[in-house]
Amino acid sequence: MSFSKISSLLLAAAPLALTQPAWAQASAGPAPGITTQLPRGAAPRHYAIEVTPDAANLKFSGKATIDLDVAQAMPVLVLNAADLTISGVTLTPAKGKAMKGTARIDAAAQTVALDFGKPVAPGSYKLDIVYAGVINTQANGMFALDYTDNAGKAKRALFTQFEAPDARRFVPSFDEPSYKATFDLSAIVPTGQLAVSNMPVATSKDLGGGKTRVTFGTSPKMSSYLLFFGLGDLERATKMAGATEVGVITGKGNTGKAQLALDASAAILPWYNDYFGVPFPLPKLDNVAGPGQSQFFSAMENWGAIFTFERALLVDPRFTSEGTRRTIYSIVAHEMAHQWFGDLVTMAWWDDLWLNEGFASWMATKVTDKLQPDWEMLLTRVGGRERAMALDALATTHPVVQKIHTVDEVNQAFDDITYEKGEAVITMLEGYAGEDVWRQGIRSYMKQHAYGNTVTDDLWKAVEGAGAQGLVSIAHDFTSQPGIPLVKVESAQCKGGSTVLALSQGEFSRDRKDKAPLKWNVPVMAQTIGGAPQRLILNGTASVTLPGCGAYVINAGQTGYYRSLYPQANVQALVKGFTRLPSMDQIGLMADNFQLGLGGYQPIGLALDMVDAVPASASPAVLAEVPDYLDSAYLMLEGDKAAQARVAAYASRKLGPVLAGVGFDAKAGEGPQVPVLRSALVATLGGMGDKAVVAEAKRRFAEPALLDGPLRNVWLRIIAQNADAATWEKLRAMANGAKSDLEKSTLFALLGAAKDEGLARKALDLAMTDEPGKTTSAAIISAVGAEHPMLAVDYVLAHRAQYEALIDVSARSQAIARLGGGSADPAMVTKLDAYASQYLTPESRKVVDRSISAIKTRIETRARLKPALVSWFAKK
Repeated sequence: MSFSKISSLLLAAAPLALTQPAWAQASAGPAPGITTQLPRGAAPRHYAIEVTPDAANLKFSGKATIDLDVAQAMPVLVLNAADLTISGVTLTPAKGKAMKGTARIDAAAQTVALDFGKPVAPGSYKLDIVYAGVINTQANGMFALDYTDNAGKAKRALFTQFEAPDARRFVPSFDEPSYKATFDLSAIVPTGQLAVSNMPVATSKDLGGGKTRVTFGTSPKMSSYLLFFGLGDLERATKMAGATEVGVITGKGNTGKAQLALDASAAILPWYNDYFGVPFPLPKLDNVAGPGQSQFFSAMENWGAIFTFERALLVDPRFTSEGTRRTIYSIVAHEMAHQWFGDLVTMAWWDDLWLNEGFASWMATKVTDKLQPDWEMLLTRVGGRERAMALDALATTHPVVQKIHTVDEVNQAFDDITYEKGEAVITMLEGYAGEDVWRQGIRSYMKQHAYGNTVTDDLWKAVEGAGAQGLVSIAHDFTSQPGIPLVKVESAQCKGGSTVLALSQGEFSRDRKDKAPLKWNVPVMAQTIGGAPQRLILNGTASVTLPGCGAYVINAGQTGYYRSLYPQANVQALVKGFTRLPSMDQIGLMADNFQLGLGGYQPIGLALDMVDAVPASASPAVLAEVPDYLDSAYLMLEGDKAAQARVAAYASRKLGPVLAGVGFDAKAGEGPQVPVLRSALVATLGGMGDKAVVAEAKRRFAEPALLDGPLRNVWLRIIAQNADAATWEKLRAMANGAKSDLEKSTLFALLGAAKDEGLARKALDLAMTDEPGKTTSAAIISAVGAEHPMLAVDYVLAHRAQYEALIDVSARSQAIARLGGGSADPAMVTKLDAYASQYLTPESRKVVDRSISAIKTRIETRARLKPALVSWFAKK
């Protein structure tokens, strides 16, 4: 599963990494607190499922035959079922007569108890169930997405989304990852429409009357959440990648826009086959593009049939940015990595979800760096580390491996700890083990556990068995306990041409500095600038001698998951020697020192001095980081227009010449990172009201032909932010007249970005109508929440039922916390707590509690840092 990351950067300025996706569905009402695991004693071997969708009426009927084994006498058989009605149940033993049963549905528990009048004895059985279900309008179970095709005709396509517990909305099933089985899926569909599933079509039979029965091949043994079905006026384009046919499936006429994804798939698959040492086992691998969007996920790794929303897969040269192109490539790589980590080998229970997500994120970065070296993708790992640490620095964090008991705890496990800390810890452990030993361990793990289920320790044992001695204890420290190590340089002395450092270990925290620190075995790599790196495992205190004297770095290469606290003199020396540092260390040191400043561990001015030290001649990848820090400072001074004006003036002085050098439009022969830099510069300067950038945005808005290109949406966002009533209505007209649903949904979402509160209210009212489209309305409300959090939260609380119909069911306990999570208003704390107390269970309010912690910390940080920020920018 992949999810869209917001540009979060800093707790003091922006929402605290509240981007965790919520595709693990729950039911409304009491369901979030239900215990998710089924009674043990029966398990499926094979499912034969036939569904007949009625897309027009948003319902479907189904028949399922489940081959199952009963290991012990069961009073009743209990399966998962949600939003299903069951009209017939028959159980047939391997030897014996069929028994009719009755079905007792527990809607709150999302289960059905099948009673056959007497206990079910141990043995093998066929369980036949006749049932019916609903087709949703958000991404839960089987769902419908409405769109307008290239000819202007209204269309409806059907797809499925089952992770984590939503296969139960499609078929009564043992809907837990450890219950692996094979699947035969058939569907009775409108003749002429394209049906797609995990396996290729095995047979197709015309039934007459405009109906066709499509039967897919038998799947490998897999978990229920990986089953997929799609249907609509779709078309498919393919390429061969060795023995595997890779494909992209889109609405008719759009496969050309998926060429990047198709080419990426064909290049990535052979690399993964080699890396994992186990070839992709299915005959085909499709990426299915769906119109619309979810506010909480971008793509899902169904085995052999990845589902991805169009906005994360299709390229439109009229408005797709270079950053979006790279995100598309990374999402393709992430979901393909899941075909091994998650699909072939699956965690036994959601406690170890990170085995899926952390590894897929890590592999995506790795393969993208290998196949697209000009993108310098390894540099992005610093940003991922920072998103994880933003959550991990608060008392409301959780370990990478966490105990999951309820549906809503599954929902909330999909966050930046699971994804980004997972990737960061794996990066650190690979560095400790060495690339070759690490890969050997991964290959052993894949071969040993193929088609099975694992826990985290299975992987650590495989890697340590490959030669990484001592890895298990390090891995346990970073995955079984929460928090961030703080590695502190207590003293530094130059002796005989070497630097001797005395190191100690503590814990970095934003809201509990007085707590007793946890302890880790921390792999540290330290070096003086230009000197040879030295490695050690720090557990408490240690001394290390570095060749050379001068400025030094104690997380060289930025592979360690820890904060580095230096004496002030060394930070100043790093500022002076900044241009001699590798790009990775330049980016990592800026991030680390800024967070140490926000946390009160050192003056914020030291971090700003480091940002100030980035020269206009720096690598474009490094320069592209600078706007976020200035934007963070700008936001921290919210409410003080004079102080914000000083930040904006400094940003224009520092970044304006850089933007003038790269220009507003692409130039022939410019470096591969320049388009990303240009986008960051225009977005930040425009957001701060830089006169030249805002004037350029207005010029292009007045001449629409000038808007087309990779910065189109950046220019339009500047226009939307500063819109008056007439401009807002013009944007609305553009949205309604858009040439594609993807462009339409983007433009409608921009209407929520207006700084004018009256227009923001108008956007909220618009979101409650059918005009934007059922999956776009929530994006409008989110945009309002980013600019006017209190307004958005008050509005959705007043229209709660209507709002919840606009979002994935799984997100309902989290959405309001996200809307208010970027606030710095004490009243928001009271409001979110009252909402959670009234509507949520203790299990389902965890995201609310994280938002409350983030808001409280943000308020404290802004008050504490304002004098220092005002002083620093006044001097500049």
